Amino acid sequence: MNYQLLYFASLADRAGCAGESVQSDATGLSALYEELRVRHGFAMEPARLRVAVNGQIVDWSHALADGDEVVFLPPVSGG
Repeated sequence: MNYQLLYFASLADRAGCAGESVQSDATGLSALYEELRVRHGFAMEPARLRVAVNGQIVDWSHALADGDEVVFLPPVSGG
């Protein structure tokens, strides 16, 4: 399946881009994130992230469909 991924903050820094299109056999968010952890070296545990699919915050158990836009949202601090 093809997914459109968007990255923010530390994830974008680590990936070296704000987004990318990926082909993956993953049908769940956890499996997709694990693939990305290996590819980009993401150190952040999934429990620390929120995730959105097609503009809606969803649970990690949300099933993915071909063409979904997925955003992994790390915690943000301000000052």
